[in-house]
Amino acid sequence: MPYPASESDLMEFLKKLEIQTETVSHPPVHTVEDAQSLRGEIQGGHCKCLFIRDKKKRRALIVMDENKQADLKAVAQILGLGRISFGSSNSMMDMLGVKPGSVTPFGLINAMDRYPDIIIALDQGMLENEYLNYHPLHNAATTTIRSDDLLKFIAATGYRPQIIEI
Repeated sequence: MPYPASESDLMEFLKKLEIQTETVSHPPVHTVEDAQSLRGEIQGGHCKCLFIRDKKKRRALIVMDENKQADLKAVAQILGLGRISFGSSNSMMDMLGVKPGSVTPFGLINAMDRYPDIIIALDQGMLENEYLNYHPLHNAATTTIRSDDLLKFIAATGYRPQIIEI
């Protein structure tokens, strides 16, 4: 797999896993508010992703419903992390192959085999949606995937997510 993977590389990987998705292109979005105003009527739960680190440089990807506000101190405690901050744009690009505003669980395609220690935390409430929406490695499109298939994708990248209530 080339690094960083492109949207077409991601779609080929998903196809090999027999995961069906639907992708809608739109102007680039940088915030949840931008996404809400530009995405149109895309079915399913819409999500946001946070890439964090603690002082020991342990990294975590938190994936949650876009309407929730995470108590990051509580999340860090659940995940066994110390005091946390947001990961830098350089580490985000190096580890997940994405730029700020494009953080997505699909970035794990770039991290697998390179950064096995990234902690993945998925919001339990988010997973109650049959369909979920994420950027396909860039913020000018939204990809819809079944929640069960998201878990299948994450497992195929070698990660075991922690499902937590955020």
